Amino acid sequence: MANMSLEKNKMPVQDPAVRSANFLEVALGYTKEQALDEAARCLQCKNKPCVEDCPVNIDIPAFIAEIAAGDFEKAYQSISQYNSLPAICGRVCPQETQCEGKCIRGKKGEPVGIGRLERFVADYHNEYSNPSGGAEIQADSAKPKVAVIGSGPSGLACAGSLAKKGYAVTIFEALHVTGGVLSYGIPEFRLPKSIVQKEIEALKGTGVEIISNTVIGKTLSVDDLLNSGGYKAVFIGSGAGLPKFMNIPGENLNGVYSANEFLTRINLMKAYLDGSTTPIHHGKKVAVVGGGNVAMDAARCARRLGAEVTIIYRRTEKELPARAEEVEHAKEEGIVFLFLTNPVSIAGNEKRWVTSITCEKMKLGEPDASGRARPEPIVGSETVIESDCVIMALGTSPNPLISSTTAGLDIQKWGGIITDEQDGKTSREGVYAGGDAVTGAATVILAMGAGKRAAEAIDAYITE
Repeated sequence: MANMSLEKNKMPVQDPAVRSANFLEVALGYTKEQALDEAARCLQCKNKPCVEDCPVNIDIPAFIAEIAAGDFEKAYQSISQYNSLPAICGRVCPQETQCEGKCIRGKKGEPVGIGRLERFVADYHNEYSNPSGGAEIQADSAKPKVAVIGSGPSGLACAGSLAKKGYAVTIFEALHVTGGVLSYGIPEFRLPKSIVQKEIEALKGTGVEIISNTVIGKTLSVDDLLNSGGYKAVFIGSGAGLPKFMNIPGENLNGVYSANEFLTRINLMKAYLDGSTTPIHHGKKVAVVGGGNVAMDAARCARRLGAEVTIIYRRTEKELPARAEEVEHAKEEGIVFLFLTNPVSIAGNEKRWVTSITCEKMKLGEPDASGRARPEPIVGSETVIESDCVIMALGTSPNPLISSTTAGLDIQKWGGIITDEQDGKTSREGVYAGGDAVTGAATVILAMGAGKRAAEAIDAYITE
């Protein structure tokens, strides 16, 4: 029977007072009964508007129909035709601005909880399916090898798609842990690392080889891979790991972090644990500058380390780029927001540790190049905020290491690799790129979509 409720089933979550002191996953996932009830809200539209805005084109009504029929494993297999990382995407994709944003049910109520259903199906599969993942896909010995640089979302998606086509794929990862931003950027309480590694193990089951501790541009170059390495094509999915700063006085003081460093040390190096060999400065009053998902992640990590946390954002709450769910969770956990506020300097003591941050109030003017109202300072509005730690969450750009060591690769002024938007083809023959290395910091699912499209283009290039 159809469920015509105007509201989606609520996601069970940890109590804010409890979760703000631990790094366990906040969202607990649908029960079987909730998943069946939510699946019954889907109208099974013939024109499938939800699929239009899915970067990997999952047949969403098809997998939801399988849930409604009670065949959760078949629903998982349906998703897996399009998405090699469903447990991850079900947790971190901005469904509200993509598939759910097109859902017909959203016109007179809340859309179907597509992301929550995707997560349920993936979690159910991971809990109850054959741990071995089935028979390993054997690479076609007649097909040449393909190299993938980076084990983040775009690299994993590209590798998975190529492996399904029978290619022998090798992923080269600079760090000792695979997963890219999934492992070092997104906190445990949003995306448990055991899930990331389980998804990667499933990918290995398709025959993909992963070589870690290999920095392309240092250990090996793209030229090495194409020439002596014997790879017919290379996909660059190295992400955007170079942090941005404001270039204001005091940014070089002790206690000032980029969000990239702060989150990497928390997520990858477990610096929050007692007895950690790589401890991190525990600020008591932490200021986070920025308004995106990374700012929310950094602020919520600092809160779990026991700090009073303030997020400083130069526009209004309406312009916050972070997901509404993440903002809501941050507020529930006691994080304070200062809107229309912008730092102008950071002060320190004689030992060069941060003591305060000076900010000025802003007003919104005419739209800038992004289409958003441009923040303008209000003269004489400076205020001093006491703080012993400042985290800059202002975005990132691609590291120039690969571009500077690869001949014939055209690059944007800001560092992004120039590609054909449709297939990821670069100016260098046989070299493709996608994800944050091309666009700058974006979403996991957009990076995956770029990786899938590049895989199709690589296959066409090799077989032409």
